[in-house]
Amino acid sequence: MPFVDTRSLRVVERLPGWHGRYFHSPSMTFAHYEFKRGSSIHEHSHPQEEVYEVIEGELEVTIDGVAQIAGAGIVAIVPANARHSVKALTDGRVIIVDYPLRPGFA
Repeated sequence: MPFVDTRSLRVVERLPGWHGRYFHSPSMTFAHYEFKRGSSIHEHSHPQEEVYEVIEGELEVTIDGVAQIAGAGIVAIVPANARHSVKALTDGRVIIVDYPLRPGFA
């Protein structure tokens, strides 16, 4: 599986306002999301490190109680087991990568 056409993947509304396309490499999980202004991802944690690369729009990403705005070109790196949440300040797009992969995700 050296190439993946993300446009051909099924779209899943994982949370209200978060429409994603998902795939796994041998060691990572990828999520390509379109998000709607005002939608959110509740505070949670997991054993995987998670990276948010904002492509378009703005997200407020809170990691261990510290909030920061992430816009296009900004990457938020969530350490493994850190409590984190996300709020969409605008409509937009983000790519989220988890390492190691999340087998039950998507």
